[in-house]
Amino acid sequence: MRIQPGGRRSDYDRGKLLEVDVDADPIVQTRRWLAEADEAEVVESTSMAVSTVSDDGRVTSRNVLLRGLDTGFVFFTNYESAKADDLASHPQCALLFSWLGLQRQIRIEGLAARLDDAASDDYFASRPRGSQIGAWASPQSHVLADRAELEASVARAEARFDGIDDIPRPPNWGGYRVLPDAFEFWQGRPSRLHDRLCYVPDGGGWVIRRLAP
Repeated sequence: MRIQPGGRRSDYDRGKLLEVDVDADPIVQTRRWLAEADEAEVVESTSMAVSTVSDDGRVTSRNVLLRGLDTGFVFFTNYESAKADDLASHPQCALLFSWLGLQRQIRIEGLAARLDDAASDDYFASRPRGSQIGAWASPQSHVLADRAELEASVARAEARFDGIDDIPRPPNWGGYRVLPDAFEFWQGRPSRLHDRLCYVPDGGGWVIRRLAP
């Protein structure tokens, strides 16, 4: 489809973002926006894009679900996936929450580190059985001959754990925590004069700076 100059435009008029309105702690401010996205019934409000870089310098982004927010941002994946391979060599990564219906985004940069086994075990035990089977069955990011190969792997995993109530966590599956070192909160405003507030580390705390739109 050819994009026509001066085509469809949206008017960003849902809100504003001023220094006096945000929390001094960007984690608290993130929780606030997550709660407001949930209240607004944003579809998959905890979805975030994770961007990583490979050894040959290729940047790749994909969406995952945020599964915890404490000192950092927690998500889970296969440790033999493409993103895990990237993070093993280059733990610096970026996260992006996009709530376009609310005309908001949050960009986060930081370092990813694996969770300990106990934390990954606890989360895996809370997953639906089908998701647990899927974690055993799927060689995430690896090439498959066709859909039938995946379905056959699922069938083998189901047979393996038939009659077993508590499926153990696969050794190649677990969590990461991204410890942030930079935030940017973005709120759309009319005439493309958007609000952009950055949080920059400063002596154990954070300094808030406004960026031009």
